[in-house]
Amino acid sequence: MARASSSPAPSGVVLPLAATVGAMVAFQVGAAFAKGLFPAVGPQGAATLRLLLGAVMLAGVTRPWRGWPRGRSLWPLLGLGVATAGAVQFFYLALEHLPQGVAIALQFLGPLAIAVFGSHRPRDLVWAALAAAGVWAMVGAGPGGAGGAAGHIDALGVVFALGAAASWAAYILFGRAASAAFGNATGAVAIAIAGAILAPFGLARAGAALVSPGLIPLALAVALMSTAVPFSLEFYAMPRLPARTFATFASLEPAFGVLSGFMLLHERLGAVQIAGVAAVIAAAAGAAWSSAAAPAAEAGIADGPPT
Repeated sequence: MARASSSPAPSGVVLPLAATVGAMVAFQVGAAFAKGLFPAVGPQGAATLRLLLGAVMLAGVTRPWRGWPRGRSLWPLLGLGVATAGAVQFFYLALEHLPQGVAIALQFLGPLAIAVFGSHRPRDLVWAALAAAGVWAMVGAGPGGAGGAAGHIDALGVVFALGAAASWAAYILFGRAASAAFGNATGAVAIAIAGAILAPFGLARAGAALVSPGLIPLALAVALMSTAVPFSLEFYAMPRLPARTFATFASLEPAFGVLSGFMLLHERLGAVQIAGVAAVIAAAAGAAWSSAAAPAAEAGIADGPPT
């Protein structure tokens, strides 16, 4: 839950930008790998493994027990854990029904809503309208083939993706309060809480398969690419980049989702759907750029995605 800097670091931005791109690539590769766990443990088991293993990895990086603040309220941290659990679980459920690029684009509506409606500037409603047009292009495409075929959008998947969007919005709001109180310890502890919340659902869905030795290598790869690698890269990049720059680059996440889905999962989108994803990216980037320019407007787009 590191926060982006408000001014450029004197050492330049090339390496921090590369770290930001690397974090986005890792997130999306991790999501694609997670789909490989679905046949054996379902989205519930995949989310449980990703969070519990990721919490262990991230704890090894951030060592949250060092300098733990005393006398701080735990409610924001618990709220962040619940929001993280919802964001990851709903996102994985959406991935079971939607192409990856569409799922991540719909999820971006959560932080986009915070950025737009928290600004109180009429011109920012343009970004909301552009995002709405993008969503219509994605989900209003005519029926096509099954699964990941171009043109087909599953309504239940859209519901799950919107649940992930709402959870991401809550993640941002709780994350600001939690990170102010607990600093770099926030991420590892919140992810551990989220894993504990989802563990009963994962066990109910997968049973003994959840600890199958044959799944551990893929589960470790999911946790590594979805948690340890991107969080570490973001912890490096965010303090070294202007908030506006980081926020705008982070808005490219759905594009990496489309590429990851196409290259790793052979998912294809129709031209209208790709245009819809592009519209959401443009709306997110525009909202992030304009919100970051006004210090009074706390844009949520700059906060890294929990999935």
